[in-house]
Amino acid sequence: MRRPTVTTSLVITTYNRPDALQLVLESVLHQRHLPDEIIIADDGSETKTRNLIEQMAERSTIPILHAWQPDTGFRAAMARNRAIAMANGEYIVMIDGDMVLHPDFIQDHLNAAEKGTFIQGGRVLLNRTKTEEVLASRDLTFSLFTEGIENRKNAFHSPLLSRFFSKKGYSLKGIKTCNFSLFRKDILAVNGFDNCFVGWGREDSEFVVRMMNYGIMRKNIKFAAIAYHLYHPENPRQSLPQNEHRLQKSMAENMIRCENGIERFL
Repeated sequence: MRRPTVTTSLVITTYNRPDALQLVLESVLHQRHLPDEIIIADDGSETKTRNLIEQMAERSTIPILHAWQPDTGFRAAMARNRAIAMANGEYIVMIDGDMVLHPDFIQDHLNAAEKGTFIQGGRVLLNRTKTEEVLASRDLTFSLFTEGIENRKNAFHSPLLSRFFSKKGYSLKGIKTCNFSLFRKDILAVNGFDNCFVGWGREDSEFVVRMMNYGIMRKNIKFAAIAYHLYHPENPRQSLPQNEHRLQKSMAENMIRCENGIERFL
């Protein structure tokens, strides 16, 4: 059954990959249940990305907003905060700008939405060859049997099975804000992401630690909210030790609110 809907903002994080972002936006505009708005959390992309967003906004029946910040290093936490601060939706769905969405992706997140929880979805990984093929053909048709995909079981879509296999818990394992949703008021309660995170890694886990300390439980969604992740080389990880230290500090101190968070942009 269709759940009563809340207003929904889709936040898409991107950096200098307009070819992938175009595919992602196309998949959003083909959703059976559209979000109320799309906000691009842009971590300092060049003009090509801005031009693409403007072109897509002209075609779109829903608003596409652009939250841009200067390029001074990997600052995904701050980029998300800027975008969420602009959001009008009661419910926030977050993805990365290389995640091509199943047509029921937004509806699946809304079906799973529940007070006192955040939703953690998974990924279907496309290999390098398949990614190059998709970027060239612009073909958004994927299935369980598509060649060139890894972890194939993640491509199986079944709302019925999703109800039985989606479980709650408090684990930090596999936390990824590339497929993630929650109520905006809960984000504001913990002051959003910590803007102090610079460089790849752990800003999403640290955010979740504070959410859990606040009393929000994790809900893993299975067999629904499917997204196909376009291949890219791994990001540099030289900042990981420092970011890991920030995560451990938040855990040790049972922190709920960070000092330098989303309030800076409200």
